[in-house]
Amino acid sequence: MQSPNYKNELNLALLQVDIVWQDKEKNFNKYEELLKTLTKQPDLVVLPEMFNTGFSMHVEKIAEDIEDSLSLGWMRSQAQKYQTAICGSLSIKENNKYYNRLYFVKPDQTFEYYDKRHLFSFAGEHLHYTPGKKRLIVDYLGWRICPLICYDLRFPVFSRNKFSDCKSDYDLLIYIANWPEKRAQAWNDLLKARSHENQCYTVGVNRIGKDPKLSYRGDSQIIDYQGSIISNKKENHLEQTIFKNKLEEFKAHFQTLRDADRFTLNQ
Repeated sequence: MQSPNYKNELNLALLQVDIVWQDKEKNFNKYEELLKTLTKQPDLVVLPEMFNTGFSMHVEKIAEDIEDSLSLGWMRSQAQKYQTAICGSLSIKENNKYYNRLYFVKPDQTFEYYDKRHLFSFAGEHLHYTPGKKRLIVDYLGWRICPLICYDLRFPVFSRNKFSDCKSDYDLLIYIANWPEKRAQAWNDLLKARSHENQCYTVGVNRIGKDPKLSYRGDSQIIDYQGSIISNKKENHLEQTIFKNKLEEFKAHFQTLRDADRFTLNQ
């Protein structure tokens, strides 16, 4: 029996902005202005990686204590105001360690979190942040959602959609990112690959603009379970509705996950 909160049609809003470097209040204002312009009531709003500061290694300056997070408080207030779920990541300090932590906040202000597993050593992220140990799958409105962060996109084993008891682990795969323009082809190619191999909707939300080191062109997009882009945009935001019944009908007709290699990932 389906949950009374089940929704076949999930309204997504992807907010793609030029993040102001390490200025949380200005970034909050940018997102608030975009939220006012949405044409549909969103079920889920997706923000970029480190949406409040940009991809910064200055943890002593930007990290927020787990017990008193300004940015998590902002996410909770916006989720309640718009009666939508919101996800995005920020720098968090917990037990004298720093994490690139993604929060998935629901309309009732409850939340779950995922700590970025694959730290981008090329930029020294591993020198400042502690890697997460396990992925998160959120149950929301009858959808199973797996949110991941940026560099995770390059590691398909971690995101593998397992199939058991005649169902898969998740329906929607999300990557939030600060993915540089110079590596845009990898972003576009890998998002499609993840959709194909996991037979799911895939959402990629990237920033635009520049930080002190890199340029970003966005390419935020929504890809269906057949690897087809159904919506993309290079600035501001995009809105799109995805359909659970269409996904299930496709998998009932053409199910490949049941034939996937069986393995256990050592955390």
